[in-house]
Amino acid sequence: MTSGINPGGGTVPAAVGAVDLTGRTALVTGGGSGIGRACAVALASAGARVHVVDLDADAAMAVADATGGHPHTVDVADAAALARLPKDVDVLVNSAGLQHVAPLTEFPPERFELIQRVMVTAPFLLLRHTLPHMYAGRWGRVVNISSVHGLRASAYKSAYVAAKHALEGLSKVTALEAAPHGVTSNCVNPGYVRTPLVEHQIASQAAAHGVTPERVVSDVLLTRPAIKELIAPEAVAAVVLWLCGPQTAQLTGASLPLDGGWTAS
Repeated sequence: MTSGINPGGGTVPAAVGAVDLTGRTALVTGGGSGIGRACAVALASAGARVHVVDLDADAAMAVADATGGHPHTVDVADAAALARLPKDVDVLVNSAGLQHVAPLTEFPPERFELIQRVMVTAPFLLLRHTLPHMYAGRWGRVVNISSVHGLRASAYKSAYVAAKHALEGLSKVTALEAAPHGVTSNCVNPGYVRTPLVEHQIASQAAAHGVTPERVVSDVLLTRPAIKELIAPEAVAAVVLWLCGPQTAQLTGASLPLDGGWTAS
């Protein structure tokens, strides 16, 4: 590979966008669909061996078959089940999530707690589980699929917003502690992505308000972004893969908005 001059000093690879994960192992939660599935496919395409973790056994198997990976049917809210997952992981992608929309005064406490377990406690436990391997190898990448709601709030989403804000803090602490060991930790913060989770929200909103799904997208979901389009899961996965490349070795503790300009306003 040829190199070019870096104005800041030293050289940079000519193929600066290339990411080669040959010989690396990745674990993706929520890997059976949506953003998690796209991440599993992207990481496998770069040569990683991928562990696909999902509550849906058929979905995990399908993605594992498509990527040459390994399926794990796991409820990430179950700490004991997480402890049985592989530890020799070089790339950890925390993507599993769920949503519940209700006013604070009507929000079911058990649902609030479940969302915290899935989206905060599970990433914490998986970090404890996998960081020793990354530290020993002096290399690792932690990518947390946060959200624009990790940076901004919306009414009626108290559990989701609280969980994503907590994940942001966990990611930053990980970045500080892991830096001496060659491990980075970052958040990717998408706006509304066309995933099964969002499709369900669209259908629920359409039924509740007696409008078409298209109206929900244009009049509800896309009022705040400057770019009036739902985001493709593959676009999020491309950022995740980029964070695993050599060109981002000094990028850590960051939150990368992929939100169509939502947080610019």
